[in-house]
This record gives sequence, structure tokens and C-alpha cells, in this order.
Amino acid sequence: MNLKDFKAGALQQEYKYKSFLPEMINHTFTWNDPQINTMLEDATRALGELNAFTMIVPNVDIFIQMHITKEANTSSKIEGTKTQMDEVLISKEQIDPEKRDDWQEVRNYVDAMNMAIKELENIPISNRLIRNIHETLLNSVRGASKQPGEFRKSQNWIGGASLATAYFIPPHHDKVNELMGDLEKFLHNEEIFVPHLIKIAIAHYQFETIHPFLDGNGRIGRLLIPLYLVSNGLLKKPSLYLSDFIEKNKSAYYEALTNVRTTNDIIHWIKFFLEAVIVTANSGVETFQTILNIKQDMDTKVIEFGKKAHNASKLIEFLYQKPILNINDIVEKLDIAKTTASLLVKDFEEKDILKEITGYQRNKHYAFSRYLDAYSSS
Repeated sequence: MNLKDFKAGALQQEYKYKSFLPEMINHTFTWNDPQINTMLEDATRALGELNAFTMIVPNVDIFIQMHITKEANTSSKIEGTKTQMDEVLISKEQIDPEKRDDWQEVRNYVDAMNMAIKELENIPISNRLIRNIHETLLNSVRGASKQPGEFRKSQNWIGGASLATAYFIPPHHDKVNELMGDLEKFLHNEEIFVPHLIKIAIAHYQFETIHPFLDGNGRIGRLLIPLYLVSNGLLKKPSLYLSDFIEKNKSAYYEALTNVRTTNDIIHWIKFFLEAVIVTANSGVETFQTILNIKQDMDTKVIEFGKKAHNASKLIEFLYQKPILNINDIVEKLDIAKTTASLLVKDFEEKDILKEITGYQRNKHYAFSRYLDAYSSS
């Protein structure tokens, strides 16, 4: 099917409302739009550069975890959570009680992504894996009552207080299994010749239109993008996350998805998606370059610590994993006395590596600000 002839679906009369039933997508797509070709080339090149950095940055998995944490926070923010990045990086006990639900939702996203990457070693992207991710995402949070790990068995809607005032009503729940089965087949159909970036763009639109869960659809849909790229070898590590781009262009994102359903204009959506990949991949490359520069500077600074160089080196490696910490964290991780840890932190403050961020006399927290800024500015 040529993309210009794409038919998104049709409204179906239900009891007192109309749901949107999308067309099946498990077939080949072609296009005549030369801009898609150019953008696809640019996106593929940018993705390749990002992938190359993940293979040259030492101990890259440590830094990937920070990417995942940032993505978890941003993706959850799109859905209404209000946790800040510095809050995500400290323990639940240190979070204000009224913010702990939001904190848990973000941590669940991190756990869901890590679990999914591990499970990819044994099973492909599938409805089974998607349901497993969903179960982890909604574990012990506000969506825990909304059938974690199960496709919905009732009608849901987007926007509005009820079906009567809904902005968009996804397909009836009786159609969800069939539609998700078609989506799974599309992702794995080797007899259709669609570039992976085009395929996951179409799949993301379809997933969000099916809206197969009662809660968590947006986060799952965004999480599936890096999983698909990793599972198909476009990325060695899950290093591309579009939530930051989407959050900054939220209105355009929802408008592009809506236009497909109302006008069948999937070409505009695909261009939006490719632009998101290009911008995000280029930003990721800048982040990794900044990290390399920081690491080189830190390796040089360690030498300046003289007899304390061994502990200083261990603390810097720990800071890459936990860029906001307190003295007790250091004592436990480095297995040193509290006095030694305090003196080490004082040295780090004097060398402008750590900065105290609470202003308290007790229970102080210190931030590796330069490292955190590498992620906040990307």
C-alpha cells in the first residue's frame, strides 16, 4: 500500500458512543514522497553515529542507566507526574511523602526498561513481552487496579471526563487481541519490505490508537521504540529515547497522531517521527561526547589527589552511577570511615566536582552537577 492511500480506520457505533476501529497494518508500505527518503537517510545516519558512541564510551552501561532514568522521568512527566530528575536519583525514604507515588512510577519505568532489555535475550518483542512490561510499570502504583499485565476488558477513552465528552475513543475491547496480534505480526513479518524506522513509526501510531491497556499506554508505546531498535540491531544499547522531544513538542505530537485518524495523513506523522529520531540521536551524540570529555577531565583530576587517588577514583566511578549522594552512601560503597568520606567530599567540593545542594547542616546531599547537566541539557 502506498502511504498516500493509507486508511486509518473508521468510527464504529457502540452503545451511546462511537469508537475508532483502526485498519490492520500487517502489509508492505511504499511511498513517493522524496522528503521521507531524505529524512530516513538523515535519521539512519544519526542513529548510526549514536550507536557508534555507545561502542566507544568506556563502561557505557553505567551511562545508559542515566539515559534510562532521564527517559523514565520525562516519559512519566508527559503523563502528569511531577518528579524532578534530582528527586529520581535519591532513595524513596528521602522523598517527601506526597511525591512518593510519582517517584515510584518513574522507578517502575526504569525497572520495566531494564527487565525488557534482559528479556529480549530470550524472547522477541511480542504481546507477551509487552504485557510483562506493563505489569512491571503498574506494580504498586496508582494504576495497580487497572489490570497490570493484561489487555483491557472494558472501554477506555482519551480526554474528557467520560465517554460522552471524550476526545478520542479507541477500539472496543473485543477487538484489542486481534489488533495487537496484527501489530505483532507486522513487527516480525520478514516478507514485507519496510525500513525499520518507518515500521516502528507506523507501529507506534497503531499502538497508541489501539490503546490496549487501561493505563500506561503512552509510556509503553514510547518504551517500545528503543526496544524495537535494539532487537533489530539498529542499536547495540537502548540509547535513543524520544520522550524529551515529544514533551517539548507535545501538542504537535498529539496533533500528528490525531491527523492520521481524522484525515488518514500518516505521511505527516512519519515525518514527525523521523524528525524526532534525528534531533534525539544528534542530541544523544552530544551527550556522549560531553560524557567523554568529563571522564577525561576526571581521570586527570584523580592524579591530583596523591595518596587519596585510590578512593577518589572509586568515588568518581560511583558518581557516574549515583550523581546525587550523601556521606553515608560513600561510606557504604567505598567501605571507608565516615571521617575519611567527609574529608574526601570536602576535597571534591574544593575541586568543584561536587556541590552541596540541600543547604542543610545535617542530611546533606551532594551533586555531581557537571555530569547531571550533560543529561539535563540534552
